[in-house]
Amino acid sequence: MRSYTFLSLIRKYVNASLILIAVTVLALIVANSGWGDTYRAFWEKTVSFSIGNFNLFSHGQESLTLLEFINDFLMALFFFTVGLEIKREILVGELSTRKKALLPIIGACGGMALPVLVFFLACPDHPDMLRGCAIPMATDIAFSLGVLSTFGRRVPIGLKVFLATLAIADDLGGILVIAIFYSTELHLQYLLYAAGLILVLCYGNYKGVKAKTFYLLVGVFVWYLFLNSGIHSTIAGVIVAFLIPARPRATTLHFVRHLRNKINRFPLHQAATNRRGTAILSNEQIMLLKNIEHTSDRTISPLQSLEDALQNPVNYIVIPIFAFANAGINLEGISLDSLLNGVGLAVFLGLAVGKFAGVFTFSWLAVRLGFVQLPQGCNWKMFFSASMLTGIGFTVSMFIADLSYYHVSTTGSTLLNDAKLGILCGSVVAGLLGWTLLSLTLPQYKKPAS
Repeated sequence: MRSYTFLSLIRKYVNASLILIAVTVLALIVANSGWGDTYRAFWEKTVSFSIGNFNLFSHGQESLTLLEFINDFLMALFFFTVGLEIKREILVGELSTRKKALLPIIGACGGMALPVLVFFLACPDHPDMLRGCAIPMATDIAFSLGVLSTFGRRVPIGLKVFLATLAIADDLGGILVIAIFYSTELHLQYLLYAAGLILVLCYGNYKGVKAKTFYLLVGVFVWYLFLNSGIHSTIAGVIVAFLIPARPRATTLHFVRHLRNKINRFPLHQAATNRRGTAILSNEQIMLLKNIEHTSDRTISPLQSLEDALQNPVNYIVIPIFAFANAGINLEGISLDSLLNGVGLAVFLGLAVGKFAGVFTFSWLAVRLGFVQLPQGCNWKMFFSASMLTGIGFTVSMFIADLSYYHVSTTGSTLLNDAKLGILCGSVVAGLLGWTLLSLTLPQYKKPAS
């Protein structure tokens, strides 16, 4: 059953990764065309949602720009879905037991520690530049699983599960880094209000409140308070996600019994059918079907229901919008020196070298010391090749780059541009190397004899 889940996960990310590639290329083209100035000015337009004097999309009484709205609000929605996924994996998935979780977590720790070290060693010792140490920490789950999926059945299930679980653990590490290192001056009043609303959510969970609207509505105000508190607002998305109930209102056994009862009572001959075959249900039939639908909704937990409902909007709308707004690097004035010096080189090496080296080395040591075993059906050559894909850092890396340099006074825009160039080049190199190595090391798929 788990293998089926991860196969579905990978299929979901194939199309998402292709859309991301297309949107990224489009952003680069537009940003460096005659529309470049219009493109950059567009993201500086303000966004507001006001009721009287209260503006939900405001920070420090100033309306958010469109770019800030995307990076603060839409990305909070992205991290909300990440939080839902992490909670599910901790409860019943690949992070639910020590045996399942240990190898991906150890690999993720190495994949976060070594890129930071490589960045620190490669980057000039300048306070503004060193703000971006965490940029190469992240693995983009859509791109990495998208590349892996191109090999179809040649990839052992265990290797797919490892990479997906490592990316989830990686996201958790990124969330902690954002919370700890990218918070600004704290405002205690907003934090106390946010804590009060979080306690309301905790109480609702404890009392068995299952209404998704309750958690989402309170969650929006938690987000607003975090936005103005000094702690990055995306953390609110993760906290609210962890408070969404994971228990359904009704058990599957209750649903099956209820379904059988309603089917047995369903009047088959009450529908009126015209010559074209159009059936008009009777009121009794409609009521029975609505009752079945209502009971089926109660059988799915709010956690899984929200995760399923938000999956496509986040993957196909939120992340592409984020990519289009943030991947538009202005290549004017950029030379090879941008990748051979400073932040660009540090990010590039962190992703293309540090990420792979950290994941593979820490995992190798854990296996050699007997703490864990290699994924089932996988050898060291395959594992080595798949580890290279972890250097594909896009969505969260771009996000951390923005947090690192967007508000740096005079050099911020240049540093952010260099960091994004390093992310793109490092991700492309890691992806191409990973794909090439996998094509050489994975077994050839043989069709079963008919």
